[in-house]
Amino acid sequence: MSNICKNWTDWLNKTRFSYMTEVQRAQTLNWLISVKDTLIEKGDIKAGDKIIDIGCGTGLMGFGILEKFQDNVEIIMSDKFEDCLVECENFLKTLNTPNKITFLQSDCADIKLPDNYIDKAFMRSVLVHIVDKQSAINDIYRILKSGGLFIAFEPIIASNTRYWELVEPNLIEDYEKFKQAENDFMSNPNNSLVNFDQNSLAQNLETAGFNDGTLDVNTVESNYLVDENTIIKWFAGKPSPDQMSVKERFLTYFDEKKVDKYISQYVKALEGSEVSIKTNTLFIKAIK
Repeated sequence: MSNICKNWTDWLNKTRFSYMTEVQRAQTLNWLISVKDTLIEKGDIKAGDKIIDIGCGTGLMGFGILEKFQDNVEIIMSDKFEDCLVECENFLKTLNTPNKITFLQSDCADIKLPDNYIDKAFMRSVLVHIVDKQSAINDIYRILKSGGLFIAFEPIIASNTRYWELVEPNLIEDYEKFKQAENDFMSNPNNSLVNFDQNSLAQNLETAGFNDGTLDVNTVESNYLVDENTIIKWFAGKPSPDQMSVKERFLTYFDEKKVDKYISQYVKALEGSEVSIKTNTLFIKAIK
């Protein structure tokens, strides 16, 4: 098993929420469950459907479908990384639930399934980790039957609240330089996290051949009190195992002494304050 595979499981279970307090983590997990429930509702699942959970990770989507439909549907849990599939297989063994689940190790831009095979393709926060989104959407279109549904959720990270927006310029030395650097790496076309929005995904769907569907944008806001530890974790946490932390990204523009000074000034400016963070999220329902 490669290091990145091992890291993906660890990141999904631990690292991605490491900067949060227990309350924030509980709120986020409840929100993820509500996202799963919304996707299932949009999927209009019928008995006998062949369903794929693309980029299944630790299985929230696939096991949510299993909980509701059991062996009335066929579920393929697919992921590029072996360790994610192993974790899902091990969890399935602990369940006493009738099922028709199979596991498929496959890149979502080259899904190892025949053409016109799947009734419903589900994806949750996966395109955000893929640079070439068009290739992935093209292959999802390929495996769907005529009239099949692609149901997905993605965070539009390019619209996230920026760090520079949370502090007063006079409290940060070289504020404008750090603002420019952040705006630069938050609009990098080669960075999968930020190289898309609802308009570009709508174009991807049309190019792939999807002829109908909806894209619903929602704004998610979080308000919470920050302390030094929270802020340090903001800059140190990795948005995925193969991505640089915010601090590492700033280090591609400035030396470490300057970046550390910026972070310390940022802590001083925000510690003990309540901040409001927002991002846009997107629900996709597309029909082949």
